[in-house]
Amino acid sequence: MTPQLLAACRQAVHVITGDGQVIRAGRAALFVLAEIGYPRWLMRLLHRPPLIWIVEVGYQIVARNRPFFSKFLFTKE
Repeated sequence: MTPQLLAACRQAVHVITGDGQVIRAGRAALFVLAEIGYPRWLMRLLHRPPLIWIVEVGYQIVARNRPFFSKFLFTKE
């Protein structure tokens, strides 16, 4: 792994698709959600402006504040 790739992976999740396309951040999260079974129509809708902009901003907010959000999102009850 190159130093540049390592730095990029620390900032956002990256997905390499079957056809070799690299997607990152919010778009990668939507891709993974579609792959694990979330409705594809919803993922296509969220890829359209202005919704994709909201997804990307939301992703960046959560990514920059992972310790805070992990208190609420990954709890065992």
